[in-house]
Amino acid sequence: MPPGLRPRVLPFKKMAMKPSPSPCLPTQFLLFLLLLLLPSRGEASPQQGPTSYARFTFDATMFPTEADYDYIVVGGGTAGCPLAATLSEGHRVLLLERGGAPQEFPSLMNQEGFLRTLVETDASDSPSHAFTSEDGVPNARGRVLGGSSAINAGFYSRAHRGFFENSPAHDWNMALVNKSYEWVERAVTFQPVLRSWQSAIRDGLLEANVTPYNGFTVHHVAGTKIGASTFDSSGRRHSAADLLSFANPDNIRVALRASVDRILLSSPHPGSRRRNQHAAIGVVYRDRFGRQHHAMTRPGGEVILCAGALGSPQLLLLSGVGPRAYLASWGIPVALHNPDVGNCLYDNPRNGISIIPSVPLDHSLIQVVGIPESDAADASFLEAASNVVPFFPPSRSVFLHDPASPLYVTVATLMEKVPGPFSAGSLRLASLDVRDNPLVRFNYFSSPEDLARCVAGVRRLGDVLGSRSMEEFRRVGWWGRREFRFVGPGLPANRSDEAAVAEFCRRTVSTLWHYHGGCVVGKVVDGEYRVTGVGSLRVVDGSTFSVSPGTNPQATLMMMGRYMGRKMIEERRSRRRRRKASSLAPHA
Repeated sequence: MPPGLRPRVLPFKKMAMKPSPSPCLPTQFLLFLLLLLLPSRGEASPQQGPTSYARFTFDATMFPTEADYDYIVVGGGTAGCPLAATLSEGHRVLLLERGGAPQEFPSLMNQEGFLRTLVETDASDSPSHAFTSEDGVPNARGRVLGGSSAINAGFYSRAHRGFFENSPAHDWNMALVNKSYEWVERAVTFQPVLRSWQSAIRDGLLEANVTPYNGFTVHHVAGTKIGASTFDSSGRRHSAADLLSFANPDNIRVALRASVDRILLSSPHPGSRRRNQHAAIGVVYRDRFGRQHHAMTRPGGEVILCAGALGSPQLLLLSGVGPRAYLASWGIPVALHNPDVGNCLYDNPRNGISIIPSVPLDHSLIQVVGIPESDAADASFLEAASNVVPFFPPSRSVFLHDPASPLYVTVATLMEKVPGPFSAGSLRLASLDVRDNPLVRFNYFSSPEDLARCVAGVRRLGDVLGSRSMEEFRRVGWWGRREFRFVGPGLPANRSDEAAVAEFCRRTVSTLWHYHGGCVVGKVVDGEYRVTGVGSLRVVDGSTFSVSPGTNPQATLMMMGRYMGRKMIEERRSRRRRRKASSLAPHA
């Protein structure tokens, strides 16, 4: 479709009843009936159940080939769901999600299935889309309604104060920030119950002088604290998808298994004030059968990318927004030269140890964290988990077990995360197919400051491991000594040897899945998250962050979706008031 051409407009309320032509119409009809029959919860409290959004959620095959909306949100993830729900209060919204619904994946919905979800990624529609960075570190991104908030470890904590005070180009309205956090927390947060391993970590952190003890709080505060969890008391997961229960069901449609190929940009208008500026007027997306659909914006509408730190810069590049020479090398028509798209990509390094404890442990994900003073040199965050994992004993092991088959054992982990970070990487296209993961390099520890923080964090981790609270998890080894049985490398024996600890950091680096950047504020988007040089197009997700907002970004990303939704609604009201006032003003 030519960029300036608008499709035939179809009524919004009849949209779901005008599916695109398909050779499998009976299958679509059964799916449509199934979605209608799924239980619904009412609008007041998303904690009642996870499927109240089913009434406006359909497979992309059920959508017309052409339709228009006030807002098109690309990515039904951590920021996209609350943003779409908020905008639907008074506007017609389309939310496009490349994955399925959380309820389709039973292991996803409880905390015991956390590792299985991250490991079992072979299927093309698995909710966890695995990738390995060019640094050689395995990673994952969400491919399901709720995004990475539906596959993570569930830890919920607000951003540290410096995240708001030092944000470039964006002046946060802190009253609205706090209201937006509270809106999210009504739906998805719970106070966890500490069991043996998490309690021992809490005590070990305090013994290691990570003080004061702050108890349970959703705030980012220095010391040791219990954070909120998105798993409820029965172990059931809640995610950003639950926030769709706050949406106006008459104004929103959610398309599942919808892969957005590119953003449609209008041709520049020579006579306008911004004569060289393109504007987003819609998107092209494919359903699971490969058929194309065009979703277009109505006058005054916008396209908002919420596809994450990998998806949003990838989609900008595929749509012709990026470095001119690089786009030309792929044969992509250049709409806007911006050399910063895909640059300033970050991932917080994680290092730590895993042990097989001497006593039985309950399953636990991250609940307790240690946060040193923010201005300290060793400001790495410390946290822990315990999970049942497959373990392959060595062939000469004392285990009387077939070495080709795993033993399933409880493994307890203790880890540190380098905040920030300072080390920056970049993203490049792997192909012209949006469904393929882009190529990413994070350049872990390329900054000496990150390496110094890791060294200090590993030393603090050693202090926790050597505390009295950890004694019960040691096993009696040779010569009667009590020692830890490590799975993988243990800590360096001489932690005062800075070179040895630095080598441990480089050799054992892994991820906490908190990657961000690629469309950073001040470089790709402005302070209101508008793509610089392109009208009616914003990016609202973690790709705009130059630093991670704290121990875990999901709380801030969900807040951000709500926050920007409220701001965009108010912006539109202000424009309407100005137009009305202008029309009523006397003319000379």
